[in-house]
Amino acid sequence: MAADASLMLEAALEQMDDIIAGSKAVTELTNGLCELGSPIDVGSLQALQLAEELRLALELQEDGDRGREALRSRLPCSTSHALLEWLERGTSPSNNETHQERLERLEGDKESLVLQVSVLTEQVEAQGEKIRDLEASLEENSDKLLSTEEMLQQELLSRTSLETQKLDLMDEVSCLKLKLVSMEEEQDPAHRDDKQRKAEVPKPLSPCLPPSRHPSLPPSGRGSISLSFYPSFFLSCSLSPSLTQQNHVVVRACKTPVPYMHVHCVRIKRTQSGSFRADSLPHGDFKRRGVRSTTGPSVAHMGDTAHDVNTPFSKWSCDQVCVWLEDYGLGQYIPMAKQWVSSGQTLLSASPHDFEKELGIKHPLHRKKLQLGLHAISSASSETSAKLDHVWVTRWLDDIGLPQYKDQFHEARVDGRMLQYLTVDDLLLLKVSSQLHHLSIKCAIRVLHANKFNPNCLKRRPGEESQPSPSEVMQWSNHRVMEWLRAVDLAEYAPNLRGSGVHGGLIILEQSFNEESLAVLLSIPPQKTLLRRHLATNFHSLVGAQAQRDKVHFLESPGYAPLSTTAKVRPKKLGFSGFSHLRKKRPDDSTDYVCPLEPLQDESLRNGTRQPRTDLGPVQDGDTEGREQVGPPLC
Repeated sequence: MAADASLMLEAALEQMDDIIAGSKAVTELTNGLCELGSPIDVGSLQALQLAEELRLALELQEDGDRGREALRSRLPCSTSHALLEWLERGTSPSNNETHQERLERLEGDKESLVLQVSVLTEQVEAQGEKIRDLEASLEENSDKLLSTEEMLQQELLSRTSLETQKLDLMDEVSCLKLKLVSMEEEQDPAHRDDKQRKAEVPKPLSPCLPPSRHPSLPPSGRGSISLSFYPSFFLSCSLSPSLTQQNHVVVRACKTPVPYMHVHCVRIKRTQSGSFRADSLPHGDFKRRGVRSTTGPSVAHMGDTAHDVNTPFSKWSCDQVCVWLEDYGLGQYIPMAKQWVSSGQTLLSASPHDFEKELGIKHPLHRKKLQLGLHAISSASSETSAKLDHVWVTRWLDDIGLPQYKDQFHEARVDGRMLQYLTVDDLLLLKVSSQLHHLSIKCAIRVLHANKFNPNCLKRRPGEESQPSPSEVMQWSNHRVMEWLRAVDLAEYAPNLRGSGVHGGLIILEQSFNEESLAVLLSIPPQKTLLRRHLATNFHSLVGAQAQRDKVHFLESPGYAPLSTTAKVRPKKLGFSGFSHLRKKRPDDSTDYVCPLEPLQDESLRNGTRQPRTDLGPVQDGDTEGREQVGPPLC
């Protein structure tokens, strides 16, 4: 009995423990669910308690898996199915997808991903092919660019050499023309006239040559012969405007000996008017010191109008004055001068208004040129600049690097004398508006003053000097500066100086012109600092220490303004006070001149040094005292 009671008590205690354990689990689960906020009723709690008891009972099975298996076999099928359905439904996905469906879906996703990977792989391969093609095209274009640059460099070098040869040939032609002019000046006109008077009159040559082959042969029995009979026997001299003096035609002997043919000279003269008539000479007769019958309006005889050097200009006849106008480069006004001028005194006593009204001189620089020439004749002053004609001035513009103004200067007939009295208004009238070009012309005129207007003072070719002095650099032409750039390894930028107005005088004499100005004119980019530093080093070595100190001092001065290569010179606006130009200016009132210069500055210019500029009138080579202004007020 005691044993049975013990067993019953033990079983009761175990049930109590199970109940207590189940209550704790239900309490914990209830607390957890309540924390989640889910609504729980009493039936649900009982179901949860029973499920927990089932779990505990299964865990307490002594036989382990065998006991659980036996217990499962004794469980009714409906109960097991209900529990399985309840458990599977609780663990099924939210979209009610079964494992098979999910597997099929994942396999489809895998296939689509594989397809996408293959497509992307093909696209990557295609892009790689395109990249390789572009790289090959880039390499090919790079090779073409390099070859094109090499061809461009060769073309630039060839063009530079051709330009150099062209300039050399032009210089040689200019030298030959100047030599021809100097040789003609050396000849004594009186000696030539005496030889012409003593020359024999050639006899007729009709017995020697058939008349049918020479229709210009005069009739037999005449004592003279037309010059047009021997067109191949003449050595034609240059009739270009560079020869303002009288040209000569020399009769050469024929290869076939012709008897009684003597070499003689016939003086002919160039004219710009068409007033010469062929019927002014006897037909078929040869007149000594006349003209050829084939010259037409380009030449006119001047043997009867040649003036005597001892005769005052005021007593010259109308023909002599016309000859002087032709020699002076104003031949286009000869027709009206023949109608108005009675003697040289007519021009000396005329006013600028008379020149415009009676001679039709509308160009103000032509009036200025005429008055400068008349002033030089009336004052009997001898100026070296008077020997430089307007054709020389056009070549001078080539030398200083301003060939673009040759047509304007040639049309205005600007000669060496006019350069002395050139004003800012004159340059504006000549369409020179650049401030840099004004400075270039001013410095070039100062170089002419320093060299007494020597026509050959500018150097066009490199000499034998290894290190030229500033006085030698001051005489460099624009072409010589370009040669210097080629010598310092800047040949590719040298062509940029054409038409810039840069010459040795501008480099040395103009304080505002420095290495930065030259770099801008050469179009050297600012980012090429090494190249600009190389240019600055050679520039400082070229100008010398004294000129460089002057430029630095000018750069540090308070009123310094950088030299602009694009700045323009504007004409002054005249107010009511501007009418003072109508009065006669004083001799020292010469602020309008482009290059006011004192005689004492000549020596300083020759030495390559600078002196403070004073606004005095230009230098007259022959007379430094008693100068009188004959510039703009006369026009």
